[in-house]
Amino acid sequence: KGYSSEEELDGDEIDEKSEANRIPSLRTPFQEFVGHTSAVSAAEWLSGAEQVITASWDRLAHLHDVETGSILTTLTGHDQELNHTATHPTQKLAVTSSRDTTFRLWDFRESVHSVSVFQGHTESVTSAVFTREDKVVSSSDDRSVKVWDLRNMRSPVATIRVDSAVNRLSVSANGLIAIPHDNRHIRLFDLNGQRLARLPRSSRQGHSRMVASVAWAEEPIAGVNLFTCGFDRRVLGWSIVSLKD
Repeated sequence: KGYSSEEELDGDEIDEKSEANRIPSLRTPFQEFVGHTSAVSAAEWLSGAEQVITASWDRLAHLHDVETGSILTTLTGHDQELNHTATHPTQKLAVTSSRDTTFRLWDFRESVHSVSVFQGHTESVTSAVFTREDKVVSSSDDRSVKVWDLRNMRSPVATIRVDSAVNRLSVSANGLIAIPHDNRHIRLFDLNGQRLARLPRSSRQGHSRMVASVAWAEEPIAGVNLFTCGFDRRVLGWSIVSLKD
């Protein structure tokens, strides 16, 4: 709805020609989720249900019914802003990541949902995501990425130490972790914590400012299977080919 402040037009004059050349845009959503009192940092579909979980800087996460737009459950407990939420690809599980240095695992498989708290980081947890191998991968401003096994979450099965704060990471279907950094680097690791590659960061390739988020494509789009975005206002598409392939 509407424009962001950066897109506001100077004065009331609108260039009709540029307006006519604009790509079509949807102005009216078929559903709108309300209830947060601060910025919404992430939203994700819950597997096997017409439900969406949202995370916010108001320290809450909400589980919404897509059909009615109503809030089904409010997830409370984090002491500071929520940076991210992610859901399991096949089960009714979700994780929320917070600036309070913890991430929480929420289980919606039973009528009464349960929650577990994990304190594996020493600074803000920037993201936590599920893998298809029933693992959770968490990232933090403490310059680490940790891999956890859902069957035994007492301690991480792998810890990746890096030289810069980590932002919103992504894990591919075949278990490649793409790690975006404050220092403009993007590194690739496997789930055992083995370093695989670093993406180019020259003046012609790569981001010129902090890399905020990465996302693997479910299926390659014109050969591109990894998308990255940064504070340089650019989204880049990469073709990552495994040496095994």
